[in-house]
Amino acid sequence: MSKKLTAYFSATGVTRRAAMALANFLGTDIYEIKPRVPYTDADLNWRDKKSRSSVEMADRAFRPPIEEGDINIGAYDVIYLGFPIWWYVAPTIINTFLERYDFSGKTVILFATSGGSGFGETAARLRDSVPPSAVIKEGKVLGGSLTKESFTWAL
Repeated sequence: MSKKLTAYFSATGVTRRAAMALANFLGTDIYEIKPRVPYTDADLNWRDKKSRSSVEMADRAFRPPIEEGDINIGAYDVIYLGFPIWWYVAPTIINTFLERYDFSGKTVILFATSGGSGFGETAARLRDSVPPSAVIKEGKVLGGSLTKESFTWAL
């Protein structure tokens, strides 16, 4: 049986709740991707073109630093990777995470939280952050209501 991990980034707690529920449903280990400098409400103001998140998302090459974690990605075959949708894609901190560890031969299944956006170009934009032998799959964009049925896609 393969070993599975649910890894997630959550700026406001919404994705954290979804990740915890998914990990509980599937029985996976869980890992939080933490920015070295936490995001404030002002940082997340997408209406302000000078806010931290707006500046980061305007530069596809930007990689926000993340806290050092003690996660052994090599121990997992499947990684469920969760994040909020920002500007119709994953936040660039997800690229930081994917580029920090070796995902060779891993299957990465994406899930996201959003008030209404889909995955957009997310998978394509993350592709260059993993080795060619890694597989990236779109899972599901989750809304506010999380029930057991919300996670049947992950089975």
